[in-house]
Amino acid sequence: MVKLGIFVMLCKIAIATPVACGIAKSPREVEELFHEFSTNKLEQKVTKLRFYFQNLRGNTTAVVTQANGTATSPTFFGETFIADDPLTVSASQTSKVIGRAQGMHASASKEEFSLVFTINLIFTDPTYYNGSTLTFVSSNPTLQTKLELSVIGGTGVFRLARDVALLNTLFFDIAVGNTTVEYTVAVQHY
Repeated sequence: MVKLGIFVMLCKIAIATPVACGIAKSPREVEELFHEFSTNKLEQKVTKLRFYFQNLRGNTTAVVTQANGTATSPTFFGETFIADDPLTVSASQTSKVIGRAQGMHASASKEEFSLVFTINLIFTDPTYYNGSTLTFVSSNPTLQTKLELSVIGGTGVFRLARDVALLNTLFFDIAVGNTTVEYTVAVQHY
């Protein structure tokens, strides 16, 4: 019961995160944004990004709950993680950190290794869209080296973002759980 309570609390935090990371300072600024959007004064932009996601299991990812049958499942069905993974400028785990990937993922298939992936990319470096976010919700078949994630939103520079991110797994240590994934993102936003 305690794990379920923690999971519910983490879900509430994850749902609130995009709002907390918003750039608008007042209700008036939000109203002005909606007015600009509704009168077609905002110009749609496309931004292309490339960065690297570093998942360091045990250091940046933690198991928060498991289903009753997770221990006997060949795919770890029902295991749920919370993550705070660094985003870097190169594939090296020691390269410059430009942001964090914060969110949850859960093993959601009984037949294959596949995660439901809900995550916010929060850019923290002043030269890389500082304070802006991108939000992803997607299926993530983890043994595929190349896949797509849906971009469903964003804040700051990436306000009203949508599109896909192409992922290319460069390194995966199944015994330890460490992963390096190249993200190539072309995102439409206002």
